[in-house]
Amino acid sequence: MITLLTLIAIILGIIAIANLIKVYELSAALKEQEEVYTPVSDSESNFNARLMLPVLVALMVFCFYWYFAYKSDMLPEAASSHGAEIDTLFNFNMIVITIVFVVINVLLFYFAHKYHRNKNRKAVYYAHNNKLEMIWTIVPASFLAVVIIYGLAVWNNITKPTDRKKAVVMEIFAEQFKWTARYAGTDNVLGKSNYKLTADMNPLAIDATDKNAWDDKIVNGEFHIPVNKTVQMDFRAKDVIHSAYLPHFRVQMNCVPGMKTEFHFTPTITTAEMRKKTNNPDFDYLLLCNKICGTTHWNMQMKVIVDTEEDYNKWLAEQKTFKEKSMANLNTEVSNLAAN
Repeated sequence: MITLLTLIAIILGIIAIANLIKVYELSAALKEQEEVYTPVSDSESNFNARLMLPVLVALMVFCFYWYFAYKSDMLPEAASSHGAEIDTLFNFNMIVITIVFVVINVLLFYFAHKYHRNKNRKAVYYAHNNKLEMIWTIVPASFLAVVIIYGLAVWNNITKPTDRKKAVVMEIFAEQFKWTARYAGTDNVLGKSNYKLTADMNPLAIDATDKNAWDDKIVNGEFHIPVNKTVQMDFRAKDVIHSAYLPHFRVQMNCVPGMKTEFHFTPTITTAEMRKKTNNPDFDYLLLCNKICGTTHWNMQMKVIVDTEEDYNKWLAEQKTFKEKSMANLNTEVSNLAAN
């Protein structure tokens, strides 16, 4: 196999060298020919210059029309306490970007219009100007510093540690191509896990010897969270990198095999309230995967229900614990073995 690949590489190398020689010969022949230069006529130059301003207007109209036409589809309504901060930061950045876009394009098209080719005008040789260098270095740097510092301040504020004892502690487990949610039990502590424990009967690789895991509750298909209460989410992945994306809650966090990531937020609008707001009785919050993780990435989603605290507690009480599910799976396995 290696010999064949080496032979192919040698053949391709010879072909490449032969083509390079041909290119060199053609370029040498072209250099010997008399250079022909046909300058742009004044009428053509004036016509192009006159087109610059209407093209500028058309560009601005086109861009702003589509911006306002699809503005409502850019981000859904924020349904978390930090969502307003994220949206303010996003809008601030959009304003800065829009101003820069308009100023640069206006200058670009205006200069192309005003300083078009004219045989009676010569360009001025302007080698260097320290004042101009300082201006176009300091001004953009100042804008970037404001954007970066503001962004870091918002990020640090929404990601600062929270009191896990007062939060709903849960884990989101990602695998191709589904999500699984695990809630901490009455002790509000998630049981330990170890990827080496992964098995058909233990896909989340939970350490069954850890007593903190026995009362954990595992759910599939959909999970519930209470409104106006901090939700502490830990993230893990089984196979490849996934990205947990909850657009209405302005949450996105990578799920990386072999390590734990986390994010916390406070939902502020229940599912029932959002259905009324959107006038859509079928509305549901969704947990999506925002990393292309394989062939069925597009369909990797899980329904999220935001309940009142009373409804949430009632729903959670109905879910089976890890210990109960493990015993049920074990009994099923024993029954299958006995039947065989």
